[in-house]
Amino acid sequence: MSVQRLTAAAAAALILLAISACSPDSGATLAAPDAYAQAQAGQLTLIDIRRPDEWRQTGVAAGALQINMIHPQGAAGFVGQVAAEVGGDRNAPIGLICRTGNRTTHMQQALRKAGFTQVYNIDEGMVGSSAGPGWIARGLPVEACQRC
Repeated sequence: MSVQRLTAAAAAALILLAISACSPDSGATLAAPDAYAQAQAGQLTLIDIRRPDEWRQTGVAAGALQINMIHPQGAAGFVGQVAAEVGGDRNAPIGLICRTGNRTTHMQQALRKAGFTQVYNIDEGMVGSSAGPGWIARGLPVEACQRC
């Protein structure tokens, strides 16, 4: 192989590595109906990470814990509160839901960095996204926010 080809191949490999290193690590996802079924079966802790004003607007996914991702102690406080809710079990299956799945991606990554192994993003969210129509449009049950 010529030096020019070898240099070009090395440059291409570096570019691909740089692109993949900058790409967000999208973790495991669940469709809203699957998340609901697993939560109802006791196989998943469902957590709505939105703000109280959003919970008031749309209600909360039935059975979901309400843990605002904007925690007074930042991401570490959010992670600590999630850990407390699952009894410290970092292998417990957790499903995160927000409005459209964007914020859950970030919090999924924070939980994974903190050692949680089974964190799922309900990436269609409550109101829908390119991933699907959303919890509400699918007709899944919603509860009024009791702590807003």
